[in-house]
Amino acid sequence: MGTVYWRGDANKMSDFDYELAIIGGGPAGVTAALRAKELGAKRVVLVERGALGGVCTNDGCVPLRVLAKAARLLRDARQWGDFGIAGDAPVLAVPRLMMRVNGVISAMHDKKAIAYRLEAAGVKLVHGRGAARFVDAHKLAVGEGDGETFTAKKVLLCAGGHSARPPFEGADLAHTHSDLWGLQTVPRRVVVVGAAATGCQAASILRAFGSEQVTLIDTAPRILPQEDAFVSEVVQAGFEESGIRVLTGTKGVSKIERDSGDVRCVTVGLSNGDTETILADLVMLCVGWPANLEPLNLKAANVETSKRGYVAVDDTLRSVSAPHVYAAGDMNGRLMLVQTATEQACIAAENAVRGIRRKDRLHIVPHGGFTDPEYASVGVTEEKAREQEPDCLVATAHLRDMDRAVIDGRTVGGCKLIVSRTTHRILGAHVAGEEAMEIIHLCAGAMAGNLKVDQLAKLELAYPTYSAVVGRAARDISRELDLIPCASDEAGEACAAEWEFGHR
Repeated sequence: MGTVYWRGDANKMSDFDYELAIIGGGPAGVTAALRAKELGAKRVVLVERGALGGVCTNDGCVPLRVLAKAARLLRDARQWGDFGIAGDAPVLAVPRLMMRVNGVISAMHDKKAIAYRLEAAGVKLVHGRGAARFVDAHKLAVGEGDGETFTAKKVLLCAGGHSARPPFEGADLAHTHSDLWGLQTVPRRVVVVGAAATGCQAASILRAFGSEQVTLIDTAPRILPQEDAFVSEVVQAGFEESGIRVLTGTKGVSKIERDSGDVRCVTVGLSNGDTETILADLVMLCVGWPANLEPLNLKAANVETSKRGYVAVDDTLRSVSAPHVYAAGDMNGRLMLVQTATEQACIAAENAVRGIRRKDRLHIVPHGGFTDPEYASVGVTEEKAREQEPDCLVATAHLRDMDRAVIDGRTVGGCKLIVSRTTHRILGAHVAGEEAMEIIHLCAGAMAGNLKVDQLAKLELAYPTYSAVVGRAARDISRELDLIPCASDEAGEACAAEWEFGHR
């Protein structure tokens, strides 16, 4: 690439090597580079210091979903007898499972062919030569020392994030989710610190794999504290029924020390002021996901960061202090999801290339976790909805009333809908139980299409399906709003014209 120096008026495109430089080759960076070329950008460069595909493909969603699939298969095997299937219970071979993990990651790389697609689109790919960093506002270097340098008129930061390691004594003795891929046996005793999405998934998977003692710890008053309380209640009840011990509202872990061999001794402050020491063969920290800021030398480009440790951006995803710099995905900390990263990448690329001011809107983002029970959400929680509209309507339909759930023997959970009393539109939807991550897209589609609750209620959903639980919740609210005509409510719920009605 060589060293290129500025020439003349910095406002002229000819004075820069690239129209747009993108740092990071995960979902955000790759999507942004391809979108920039779609928009007609002539000179685009993408720098990735590690494996293309980012955490998503190599260390996060993809490999974790393989483990979740294995956990689900082991769970389903326990139903064999109920369906007349005879045979020995399956035994997990961890080394073979890890081969599957690596095989799926490899297949994903082959499927996506990221390097080929970028080069075919005309994107300059700088891969595996080291981290990129700012030298000054528009000049970047790649690699150690002076490295290779180039200039860019606009810069889009998509460098992702990493697992946080809190500063308590012995934190270096713990693992993060990245260490799951190196397991060769199932640990007998596990402590997971942090009960948000990653921690809950790790705890659920390891318990399904056969860990005898799994303890899930958080300082928050409930697990999955960012989700609706309904989701937290259903998932926690499922966890406890499966044998996972949940410790919430704690004072946190104060230290980890080595007991003997590979055994860890975890000291946690309990809500009553006492402390408890828990022995564990594996301690996993799932307590945060800060952005990869350190290698970037952001000060050289006057890029400000927030107190939380992310690039500070406005709603157009442009840096609040450096107008030529944008940040998408985990770098800005707005909502750290793959689907959000790719949408933000398109927004940032459009704003950078076209000079427009399209804003990032986060109100319809379906998301969830592959725990057992599974969960998913879109829109606001009931608590947030009532802050905006105290008399909003809420209905919860239960999977135990759905014929498909009874057929499959998966009756835990249900769907909560939150609807505006004034507009009749859906403010939020929260699903916990079987197929939650698939069901939620029906709710998200209704919200994106601006459907009123009675329109959702009238959808002729296939029978028997799990998604029918959404229709049931929508019809319950529609009756309360008198959008489904009823002569009287004296007969109560038993009189409702519901084929899948469950008498309680």
